[in-house]
Amino acid sequence: MSNTEAPDDAFAADLLRGHTDTIVLGALRGADRYGFEIYKAIRDATGGGYEIKEATLYAAYRRLVKDGLIEAYWGDESQGGRRKYYRITDAGRAVYRNNVRAWVATRRIIDSLLGTEGDRTKGNHR
Repeated sequence: MSNTEAPDDAFAADLLRGHTDTIVLGALRGADRYGFEIYKAIRDATGGGYEIKEATLYAAYRRLVKDGLIEAYWGDESQGGRRKYYRITDAGRAVYRNNVRAWVATRRIIDSLLGTEGDRTKGNHR
């Protein structure tokens, strides 16, 4: 996460932190990636607005491997060192889909409670 986080971004950061595993699984849906490449994909997807600390990501990688949701393997040596790559498993894809469904349902409820359900239809989402 960026050190330039504004105080009003603290709540959003807390919400996002609870979804680190799902965010990593999402970053792996299209292709295998090495650790720092996942970090960059997450950062770039938000235009630099959100960064997950590398230590948090590597803890997530270990947890996701242990849970059988991703697999780790060593790539070929390139530019002086071997990189550990991660690939999502079928179980990881299923967990990702379930987590996204749960997030959408939760977002719908929160939007209804806060009276912001129309905000998503104004082009303010991906």
